[in-house]
Amino acid sequence: MPTSRRTFLAGGAAAGVGLTVAGAVPSLAQASPGRPHRPVANGSVPFPPLVDDPDGILALPEGFSYAVVTRTGVTKLDRGQGVTPSDHDGMAAYDAGRGRYTLIQNHEIDPGAEFGVPHIKGTVYDPGAVDAGGCTVITTDRTGRNLGEFVALSGTASNCAGGPTPWGTWLTCEETEDRAGDRWEEGDRAGVFQKDHGYVFEVRADGTADPRPIKCLGRYAHEALAIDRDRTHIYLSEDADQPNGLFYRWTAPRGVKVGPGVLTRLAPTAGVLAAMQIIMDDGSVLPDVAYLTSAQLGRPFPVRWIDVPERDAKTTPVREQFANDKVTRGRKFEGVWGTDEGVYVVNSYAWEDGELPADAAPHDGMVWFYNYSAETIQLVTYFPHQATAEEGAPAKYTDLTFDGPDNVTVTPWGSLVLAEDGAGASHVLSSFPGGPTYAIARNQLNDSEFCGPTFTADGKVLFVNMQDPGLTLAITGPWQKYLG
Repeated sequence: MPTSRRTFLAGGAAAGVGLTVAGAVPSLAQASPGRPHRPVANGSVPFPPLVDDPDGILALPEGFSYAVVTRTGVTKLDRGQGVTPSDHDGMAAYDAGRGRYTLIQNHEIDPGAEFGVPHIKGTVYDPGAVDAGGCTVITTDRTGRNLGEFVALSGTASNCAGGPTPWGTWLTCEETEDRAGDRWEEGDRAGVFQKDHGYVFEVRADGTADPRPIKCLGRYAHEALAIDRDRTHIYLSEDADQPNGLFYRWTAPRGVKVGPGVLTRLAPTAGVLAAMQIIMDDGSVLPDVAYLTSAQLGRPFPVRWIDVPERDAKTTPVREQFANDKVTRGRKFEGVWGTDEGVYVVNSYAWEDGELPADAAPHDGMVWFYNYSAETIQLVTYFPHQATAEEGAPAKYTDLTFDGPDNVTVTPWGSLVLAEDGAGASHVLSSFPGGPTYAIARNQLNDSEFCGPTFTADGKVLFVNMQDPGLTLAITGPWQKYLG
């Protein structure tokens, strides 16, 4: 049975489906949900107002329900591996057949945590990263039953987001730049990293593990990524500051298409890693995305790519290898999700001194769409900055005021779902590119961020994580009515 369940009865719930098997091979269809059409706001049905949860966990619209699938320190891992680790973050859902779903989930943990990912033989990257990050594989169904969870990767650090592959695996991203020999401390615990960190790893759902870093994708504070339809390019975001991070494109070597295990086998310098340049009308490079505002919504800007000089950052962080007039920077490049036509990428916010150029416009969130064939990028959603966000004060209209979009996913109907990591109330949001944004859910438990929203391919379930206290939630309801 789920750890907790609450149903908002008015309006009913979507029809049920069956269960999941741990380790089942994911469906190709779910690896990249969402049709490549562009949803329009005209005719969209607004979500009903959120109704407070008597259990004090998740406010939802009438007609929607949720179940808690995993809970940090409470639900058990398979094979005597321990309990569910903490800090649930990026995640993907895969159709395992017979009404069952497989989730691959990141845990954004630094070493020495109370509920770190345990080191399980065959899954360990760095033995020095004790009780740190990694990935687990969860078996569940539409009712949110916990049918099993096991460790698929351990000994990594601060596994933030990542992205699903077309062949049914998960690419997990380390959001750190720790080096071998660096010392870590947490409370009365301490240790030393034995390997470099800041890489991408491929994670499988079938119980096998390959804890080798994909070095050709570079070493930096990785956030998320998406693979293009031709399997020859990967788009990656960097969540970093001082200076702000970059948006990258990796191009496969001539004649290579990425597939199962291919990325791990490539040489560290294989392919070309390049950083984005947004080109202005006079041919100059836009130095920071914060110079663009809602006035430019929908306007396509040309994009060029400049090669990274030294992707493993042996002496200089990758983002510091470029002068400010050579790349387009952005505070908190976060979620990335691809479609057949292009890729969405999010900037969470930039409003404090040092987070954006002094003459740029503070903002509380930006969502972009990069078009593969046109090689242009356009702003599709923009949250203007509100002073209340600076102190974390509650907004007057909590469920109408949004800030700090982070993870993003494309729904089976082509619209977006965003997870907030901002000030004040945290929401899961429905966003129509170029149109309105609605609150789907609100965290009633605390002010923790939501992470890893991902739909099942059949559109029945939205899975999402609440990072603190570490909950995986299965939300069901009449999704197509509001998102279709």
